[in-house]
Amino acid sequence: MAIVPLSGAVREHAGKGPARASRRAGNIPGVLYGHGQPATPLTVNQKEFINAIRHVEGGNMIVSLKLGSGEKTALVREVQLDPISHDIIHLDFQEVSLTEKVRVQVAVHLTGLAIGVKDGGGILETIFRQVEVECLATQIPNNLEADVSALEVGDSLHASDLKLPQGVTLLTEAEQTIATVVPPTVYEAPVAAEVAPEAAAEPEVISKGKEEKEEEGEAPEKEKKEKEKK
Repeated sequence: MAIVPLSGAVREHAGKGPARASRRAGNIPGVLYGHGQPATPLTVNQKEFINAIRHVEGGNMIVSLKLGSGEKTALVREVQLDPISHDIIHLDFQEVSLTEKVRVQVAVHLTGLAIGVKDGGGILETIFRQVEVECLATQIPNNLEADVSALEVGDSLHASDLKLPQGVTLLTEAEQTIATVVPPTVYEAPVAAEVAPEAAAEPEVISKGKEEKEEEGEAPEKEKKEKEKK
């Protein structure tokens, strides 16, 4: 991995107020930490940093950070963005030694078309998009490619299947699933509900009830007429 030159300046004052003032001046506030030294508040030019990061492949960036009369080799650990404007609002740098190993997250790029997708109608699901590795700062890979062409329905690609460059050690659990081919989703049309026979006969029951009431009402009338004849 190439080391990108970057100019910075130490901030005399920390806090939200000075940070906002730095942004208005076209700079990005940040902090440099590591190697047992106190955290150093700093700023870097916004245009210079954006131009530098555009030429970096992968998610990791090593910089040669010039601060005053000195230089620090640092790994860009975090880039904070404004949730609305997506402007860079803060940077975290970790000082590293070119002779010491560091732990970083590296993206996994899947290549090829799984046979289970092409011939079996399956769906390729990505479970993990990056893994953690350990290596020298200059050996950090831009990404790790994994060919999924041989995966059939039900097969999975694990972290242990990734091919690592020399000098790079996998820290993610070997059995961690990176991607898997799942069976196709089968759609079943809903079955129309059948009308119960009892429900269809219900009006007849009601009608019958009315007839019974009428019959019950006729009996007293007949008795009354028979008494009048006597």
